[in-house]
Amino acid sequence: MSRPTVAWYVHHHGSGHLGRLRAVAPHLDADVVALSTLPEPAGLPAHVDWVRLDRDDDPDPSGRPPAAADPAAGGLLHWAPLLHPGHRGRLARIARELDARAAATIVVDVSVEVTVFARLLGVPPVLVAQPGLRDDGPHALGLRAAARVLAPWPADVLPAAHLEPVRDRVVFTGGISRFDGRETPGAAREGVLVLGGRGGSGVTAEHVDAAARATPGRRWTALGAGAAWSDDPWRELTAAQTVVSFAGQNSVADLAVAGARAVVVPQDRPFDEQAVTARALGRAGLAVVEPVWPEPDRWPEVLDRAEALEPDWSVWGTAGAAARAADAIVDVARRGGRS
Repeated sequence: MSRPTVAWYVHHHGSGHLGRLRAVAPHLDADVVALSTLPEPAGLPAHVDWVRLDRDDDPDPSGRPPAAADPAAGGLLHWAPLLHPGHRGRLARIARELDARAAATIVVDVSVEVTVFARLLGVPPVLVAQPGLRDDGPHALGLRAAARVLAPWPADVLPAAHLEPVRDRVVFTGGISRFDGRETPGAAREGVLVLGGRGGSGVTAEHVDAAARATPGRRWTALGAGAAWSDDPWRELTAAQTVVSFAGQNSVADLAVAGARAVVVPQDRPFDEQAVTARALGRAGLAVVEPVWPEPDRWPEVLDRAEALEPDWSVWGTAGAAARAADAIVDVARRGGRS
């Protein structure tokens, strides 16, 4: 049987959506065309083409911001601004690519509108789900339109009530990390690493400096959170005695693969995504969870608690998660969306 073509829509906010493509693509027995507002990243596998889409979040030529153009369609959708050339152009480009490449499926990470649009074009969508309080109409619409739903977390640790109506289509892959299978250095771990990510936060370099001054016996380093970011933080992640992290899905999966003792500080995200994830980590004893960045004088006690943890990160299911996601995607491509 010939290799199918899989399209993959990569949302531009933060680094997690692109990180999932990077993790799963090497396992895909398919040709891939990635569709995104983001510029083409370096180091993609040879079987992945990159198509850059128009932006749909800039003001239109008249200066009107898209948020003023009824983007939610009265609550039916999340983002479809009226008469916005970028929005129209990106959907037109997606349609052209799906048609020209005879795509057998499209992975959507993440957009209700692209999911429904692909289904209207007759291309079975594989929707990447997200945790949080997502019981609104647009999320329900996207889930119902999907041929398969990938949930990159363990079902028994992080429940997701919004997935129950389509549970027969959901594949709980476990946490997807591009570091799965990478060798962990054997050196002793020391110091504190702040793993800030790229999705935006209220944590600044001043917050990190104040925490470091309050814990003089510990050396602090930061990636993100006001400091420079690293595209490959594996060495720092596995060298730190304690990792202070946000609660994005990729960050949590990376913590799990690294076997980190962690302090997790959820950031404000739509639909309480990180808050819900963090609470699940706390209940499972996988991390010390602080709902907001602690005041400086609390950091000695917070780090003491984190260093005393014995987290069983195997429950996050990262081993083989990217391969499980790839298998589910190719199964949809080969079956034409039929169960």
